[in-house]
Amino acid sequence: MHPDVEKILLNEEQIKERVAQLGRQISQDYQGESILMVGILKGAMIFLADLVRHINVPTFFDFMAVSSYGAGTVSSGAVRILKDLEKSIHGRHVIIVEDIVDTGLTLQYLVENMKARGPASLKICTLLDKPSRRKVAVPVDYNGFSIPDEFVVGYGLDYNERYRNLPYIAVLKPEIYQI
Repeated sequence: MHPDVEKILLNEEQIKERVAQLGRQISQDYQGESILMVGILKGAMIFLADLVRHINVPTFFDFMAVSSYGAGTVSSGAVRILKDLEKSIHGRHVIIVEDIVDTGLTLQYLVENMKARGPASLKICTLLDKPSRRKVAVPVDYNGFSIPDEFVVGYGLDYNERYRNLPYIAVLKPEIYQI
């Protein structure tokens, strides 16, 4: 275990098993269709890479980078698009792939933004959900795990660009981020 970690919330095996289940469910739901997976950078990249290995329908990728945290631990609610999609999503089946849904503000913004682009369908897949932090209702279609209101890192999630490479989801020691 990394020395900055207080405890492991979800281990590698739990994550692998749930990601495979999500991939199978998406494959079943989109049988006979093709899908565009939109990974939200940087946090969702590891989850997206593992998830698509379990999807057996034609799958395409694009990425967006948005910011609502900066170097902090709490969403500011002000969303900025840092990198937009490269291709049109008009008429396509789109799944937004997120690392974590916290307040829902970022995802609400993304959903409104993407709906305006005319996709055939738009769904959300997240690895983690913190329902106790929700400020706005967002329809999460595929949810890996609901977690308590603790500051987590690993498996793509970071604090100040660190800890993304941890193979598990862990609670960071408060003294690390309460400086």
